[in-house]
Amino acid sequence: MQHPEHNVVSSATVVRTYQTEEDRTHLLESNLSLVKAVVDRMRIFLPPSLDLEDLYSVGITGLMTAVRKYDSSQGTPFAGFAAFLIRGAVKDELRKMDWTPRSIREKAKKVREALEGLEQRLGRPALETEVADEIGVSLEEYWDLLDEIRPVSFVPLDDELAGEESSEVRVHERIPDESQEDALRILERRELMQLVVQQMQKMPDLTRKVLAMYYFENLRLSEIAAVFSLTEGRISQIHTQAVLSLRSFVRRINNNSNLCS
Repeated sequence: MQHPEHNVVSSATVVRTYQTEEDRTHLLESNLSLVKAVVDRMRIFLPPSLDLEDLYSVGITGLMTAVRKYDSSQGTPFAGFAAFLIRGAVKDELRKMDWTPRSIREKAKKVREALEGLEQRLGRPALETEVADEIGVSLEEYWDLLDEIRPVSFVPLDDELAGEESSEVRVHERIPDESQEDALRILERRELMQLVVQQMQKMPDLTRKVLAMYYFENLRLSEIAAVFSLTEGRISQIHTQAVLSLRSFVRRINNNSNLCS
């Protein structure tokens, strides 16, 4: 299945740096569709009241930054490099807008705390039924709650490690970067991501497949839903709990590391 993020620009694979104004203009114009592709993948987690045209405009600034900074000699495909910066630009704008209501944050915090306490006791990712029991609601009420708090969980790799607004440490900053000269930091990042992958392997089969299809195969939630003959809303609920669970897991690792240091 083809997607806009996959199709954008043959120029992305050309091995050369883009130093002339003509080169940069061509790269920008050829990849404008990437902005819409990235924003449209994010919109499933955003309130309908947000003006998508504004987000597209912000995404274009991220694309312009990518064009300015891109160096193909590093071997990174332009589409992936640009998509990362486009997402970052949109997320920064959303933070400035403070678009998530306080009530939603409080509900999300309640779920995160329940997940964290439950998973610490169980020693594994919690099932939806277990979290619902922990919170004291029915499974259907818990699903409704996941629908409410799903905006808090979008694009998790760039959210705070500690899950709090005050933290400035992002998960993507701990992903291995082969250009980083600090060998100890590279090792720490690799170890963290290995632990996250191991935690994902403990999740139910359907949850693992949803995460893999969404984050690694770049399928939309509607496409994943069609594969499993489920509703898009149900896939969204599975995704939301998985994201919150992984964020709680990473927060526990980080907190333990701080206690040991």
